[in-house]
Amino acid sequence: MDIGHRLRTIREERGLSQRELATKAGLTNGTISLIEKNKTSPSVASLKSLLDAIPISMAEFFSPLEDTETPKVFFRQSEFIEISPSSEGQVSLRQLGSVEKHSLQVLYETYPPGADTGPELIVHDGEEAGVVISGEIEVTVENAASVLTPGDGYIFDSRLPHRFRNIGTATCIVVSACTPPSF
Repeated sequence: MDIGHRLRTIREERGLSQRELATKAGLTNGTISLIEKNKTSPSVASLKSLLDAIPISMAEFFSPLEDTETPKVFFRQSEFIEISPSSEGQVSLRQLGSVEKHSLQVLYETYPPGADTGPELIVHDGEEAGVVISGEIEVTVENAASVLTPGDGYIFDSRLPHRFRNIGTATCIVVSACTPPSF
């Protein structure tokens, strides 16, 4: 997906200038310009801030998967929706199903070594929980941080500032859930 083009299209549809969006999102209009020209990829936290300022969810931004009248129950790995900018060395968040049709959001998260959700802490409504499948991840929630390994998990109020960071040398896989859907 061309993230820059999609962002520019949605911003213009909503009648926002780059400067207005930058002010609302707490970023510089230069950063918005670079993202829209695909000269830089935003972190998960930066993209969430941008989309919250529009407002549009990450799931809507990356378009819904379930377009049929009959609810889809089973999904193949190839049918998950990539809801974060994905390039080599960055976090990949792949969503199961469409959040427009469910009150629970389930993500398959991949963190290459050194990858994180961004320097800004993420804050959103709801609760989230997850279990580490492989690798290790440092999870920071407000003033507490812990390194989790396979089989370890977390659950917290998402209104608390939080961040995820792979401090290991192997790719980390996490399966998580969030309610209500917020990405």
